[in-house]
Amino acid sequence: MKITELTLNQFKNNRESNIDLSSRINIFVGENGAGKTNILDAIYYLSFCKSPQNSFDNQNILHGEEYFMIKGEYSNSDETNEKVHVSYSKNDRKRVKRNDKEYDRLADHIGEFPLVMISPADTNLIYGGSDDRRKYIDGVISQFDRAYLNTILNYNKVLQQRNAFIRNLSDNHNIDKSLLQILDSKLCQYGHDIHTKREAFLKEFIPLVQTYYEFISDNKEKANIKYRSQLTNSDFCQLLRDNYRKDLAVKHSSVGIHRDDIIFELGGFPIKKFGSQGQQKSFLISLKVAQFEYTYKKKTYKPLLLLDDIFDKLDIHRVHQLMKLVSRNEFGQIFITDTNKDRIENIFQNINVERKVFSVNSGKIEIIVNNE
Repeated sequence: MKITELTLNQFKNNRESNIDLSSRINIFVGENGAGKTNILDAIYYLSFCKSPQNSFDNQNILHGEEYFMIKGEYSNSDETNEKVHVSYSKNDRKRVKRNDKEYDRLADHIGEFPLVMISPADTNLIYGGSDDRRKYIDGVISQFDRAYLNTILNYNKVLQQRNAFIRNLSDNHNIDKSLLQILDSKLCQYGHDIHTKREAFLKEFIPLVQTYYEFISDNKEKANIKYRSQLTNSDFCQLLRDNYRKDLAVKHSSVGIHRDDIIFELGGFPIKKFGSQGQQKSFLISLKVAQFEYTYKKKTYKPLLLLDDIFDKLDIHRVHQLMKLVSRNEFGQIFITDTNKDRIENIFQNINVERKVFSVNSGKIEIIVNNE
């Protein structure tokens, strides 16, 4: 699946653009604030019905205007074509159409046009809390397993109910405790299912991350991911019973899969504490490229790959390794942003791949290289 044409109208700092895209690599160069990332945001919108940068649709409208519109024309591997249209008006709701038919539920569109994005915001996966890493893993699994997504939602709902009951019980010990047994039973069922699927996913996913990190680092370091969960060696229901008095004291559920964490390691040490900025960025890129391959295997067609400002803090060798990697045919259509036109020319001078390079200045887009 590839985007052949992208149309923007009053989206962020872009008043109006119509871009004919390369089927392989599209590079957008310009100064900071020129609007390069906005183009990638628009492509992300077409897949996920939202911006990765700003969840408030009204803040993605060009200043002084009333609406924005994004349209993408796609070409499938079976030579069929599709259109996706996203619009939002201050006087109306967000509307998403596929082949001119509007969705009743935006959730029905998610996963239909798969996409993987690598951006500076990914550092939250290293420096953020465990909830950031859980959300990432759950988000990847949920794209292919709607039942898993429903289980996550059900777990969180029951967890909220249990926490509310624990708070009430802590203040009033005369409350009937039978409801707690029902909540615990449901929480155990959902928690066990989530833990099992997280373990199965990571068993398949970790070797992919390791392989790509070894390639980017030229086998200089070994990456690993560890899944830390209270359920790994313990029965969830027994954990709830054993921690009942503690839960009353702290007034919330202190055990469960909502306490899980994903530990990123390099050479056996946590990358958060011991990894350089270049190593951390290489790890995050490997993580997302592994997500690309995992998505490809599950969907059987290639997702789009968006690389936003990825060259910063990478040494030139790792940059060349990464570009050699993603320039291979198995990576399909790629979108890259960078501030340095000369660096782009240097990177690709020895890589024979179809590409277009666009200059971006104050939201205006102009093609400057067409190597197709």
